This record gives sequence, structure tokens and C-alpha cells, in this order.
Amino acid sequence: MLRELTEDEQQFRLEVAGWMQANVPPHLRHTTFRPLPQDCMPWFRQLYQRGWIAPHWPRAFGGMAATPVQEVIMMEEMARAGAPDIPGQGLNHIGPILIKCGTPAQQARHLPAILSGEAVWCQGYSEPGSGSDLASLRTRAVIDDDDLVISGHKIWTTWGHHADWMFALVRTSDGAARQHGITFVLIDLKTPGISRRPIRTIAGDDEFCEVFLDSVRVPMHNVIGEIDRGWAVATALLSEERLRIGSPALALKALERLRRMVRALPPDPRNDEALAQAEMDAETLTASFLALAEAEHKGGTADSSYLKILATETVQSILDLLQQVAGEAAPLRAAAPSEHGLLDYSEMFLQSRRLSIYGGTNEVQRNLIAAKVLGLPPMAGAPARRRE
Repeated sequence: MLRELTEDEQQFRLEVAGWMQANVPPHLRHTTFRPLPQDCMPWFRQLYQRGWIAPHWPRAFGGMAATPVQEVIMMEEMARAGAPDIPGQGLNHIGPILIKCGTPAQQARHLPAILSGEAVWCQGYSEPGSGSDLASLRTRAVIDDDDLVISGHKIWTTWGHHADWMFALVRTSDGAARQHGITFVLIDLKTPGISRRPIRTIAGDDEFCEVFLDSVRVPMHNVIGEIDRGWAVATALLSEERLRIGSPALALKALERLRRMVRALPPDPRNDEALAQAEMDAETLTASFLALAEAEHKGGTADSSYLKILATETVQSILDLLQQVAGEAAPLRAAAPSEHGLLDYSEMFLQSRRLSIYGGTNEVQRNLIAAKVLGLPPMAGAPARRRE
């Protein structure tokens, strides 16, 4: 971290580092892929029992109310300890939206289950043909007494085949503007009429899946906000999503992989130079995240489009350097054990290709910056998904 820590922050780092080293399960340390639920969720519950599962949530809702610096300290120490990835759609996406926009009944029903890991969530936004152009979504809901009856097809749904609940956008009417007539709804994935099919990626994992909804009945009390006015809720969630995607957490994990690779190889000034470049890139991202997160912490707004671009491309650039350092071993797919821990040659590199696509492609984010910051007119035919 670029600035000197206060005494309290230094003490917090020591506390987090010691606890992580003592508690991260050895068989899950520095694993590339998110562990399956049976392996991942016990670790999730350990963090919950320690009180560290939701650093950015207010204390009133069960979070830590951590400062941005404390959040970064946790990211750094979790990367050093090799803590495994955990499902984040509940903690980072729908949880904060329920805190901001949910009714007291919705908060009481869902927030404790998100924190404890009792309920795993996924996001039902993208559809075939409606990715960055989210406003063109075609999953439709018809009002029938006190229910919405939903039919459609969602895709690229992270952990959708392991999740218990989905927060989704559905079309409830056709307005003059495509953003009108969209409703934000919570769907219990045990409801009849839902089927799921995993999608295997180039990295060899099946993080994503397709979700098919065939006349799925959802009670009206599962709507967040108002019928036909879900776009405002959706864009608020996207802003929070991009801030979390824009954190240095993944860049720090990539940096740890590069450090282990450099330590495992014979001394080479070129490798030292690559590591120094990666460390500077990670520090730049950390400083940018802290600036924006602290602005939001004080009640301001964050330029999450800029941060999303910087974070995802920083991760990709660090992993490009790792491939360069790996040399002839770069094409190896599986991580290999060494005296310095698992050496990940290409698994995270392949996973990182998706980062600049999800959460609104980086091209779309650049269009937003051009319009909002530079005042340029929207590009002809530009997708409307991320207009806020």
C-alpha cells in the first residue's frame, strides 16, 4: 500500500495475517479455480463466524463497516495466504442492493442467509443476444393475480448451477424506451419450471451456466422496487458490481502467482523487472480503488466504469507477464507443485480473458466514459445496457 499505515491499521494487518495463516485450509491454498460448494462453503462459514465475511456492509446489517484501507488489507493478506475464492454475488451485488432498496421484510428474509452462506445467489442479467445491450432482454413476466409468471433464458450465469436464488431482470411491459418496462425480481431456484446447464470455459472450469425458465411463478413480494421500474435498481447494482470488480483482489492474487513463479526459477534480471512492473501496476490499481472507495465511503459517487477497466486490464497484464516469465512452460494447463507452492502457468491467465467482458464489456465502459466525462455524443448503434 502506497501510504504509511496508522498504528491501528498495522495492528489490524497483523491480526488478519495471523488468522489467515492459521485458518485457511491447506488443501485450498492458492487454488486457481473456485472450489466446489462442499469445499468452499465451510471456508465461507469460517469467515462469517469470524465476522469478516462482509467488510463493506454496515454494522446494522451484520457487516464490518470496514474502511477502504481495512478492505484492502484483507485483500492483501488473503492473497498472501492463498485464500480460495468464495461466491460473491450475494455479498457484493444483491446484498448491498437489498440494503439500499429492499423492504424491511426482504432484508430480514434474505440478508442473514447471504451472510451465513445458507443461500448462495446468482445474477440473471445476460441472455443470448442481450449481453452488453441488456435493455434488449427478452425474458418476459406476465402478472397473474399475486404472481409473476416468468419464461425466458439467461446465460453466462456465474455459479447459477450451484445457487439457491437468482436476482433477475425481466420484461413486464413494452415502453417507448427499452429501459422502461423492466422489473427487478428475486427468484427461488427451487421453483418448478427452472432448469440449469453448466458451461465449460477455455480455462477448464464450469463457473458459468445457462438457466431456462418455463412459466415460473414468482410471488409479487419478490419484486425489488416497482413493476416496470427495475432499470434504476439494475443500474445501481451495476455501479456496485463494477466497484467490486474494480477492487485489487484479483490483481493481488495474480501478483502472488507471479512472485511464486519468479522464486521458483533461476535468478534472471528480466524476471525481476517483470515482477517490479507487476508490483507497480498492482499498487496503481490499489491507489485508484482506495480513492474511489473512500469517496463513496464519504457519501460521494465513484467512477466505476474507469475502475472496472483499470482493474480487469491490470489483472490481464500481470498474467501476461507471468506467461512471459514462465517461458517454454507457459502452455502448461495444470498448476504444478513446487517447494514454493503451486505454480500456476496458465489457468488464471485463461480465466482472466473473461474479466474484460463481464460486468459490462470494457468497450461499453469506454463509451460511457466518453459520454459522461468527455461529453461526446453516444456512438451510433451503441448498446444501451450500461446507460446510467
